[in-house]
Amino acid sequence: QVQLVESGGGLVQAGGSLRLSCTASGRTFSSYAMGWFRQAPGKERVFVATITRSGDITYYADVVKGRFTISRDNAKNTVYLQMNTLKPEDTAVYYCAAGGMVVTRLSFADYWGQGTQVTVSS
Repeated sequence: QVQLVESGGGLVQAGGSLRLSCTASGRTFSSYAMGWFRQAPGKERVFVATITRSGDITYYADVVKGRFTISRDNAKNTVYLQMNTLKPEDTAVYYCAAGGMVVTRLSFADYWGQGTQVTVSS
């Protein structure tokens, strides 16, 4: 069993930045690839970014590439999502997820956090 808790969401103006954190407990954090997903009101949950177990490879959705950066600190059992140049269309609940290999699809996630709200105003 793995428990994931997100933090760092909030209100920000367009063009601003936020850093989300997801801290894991339970099993060994470094055994899991990690991912970030988001879900806007009335929309499906979609992939944002993922990072391998050692942190050597990352992948991003096209709509966030160049603006968002995923990273991890295995010593702190934490994965981060640095979000820069935020746009109103980035407004959503952001969820972290843990999986065995990569976490680029909903079906690849074995564990989910509770989510944290990000709201970007214009």
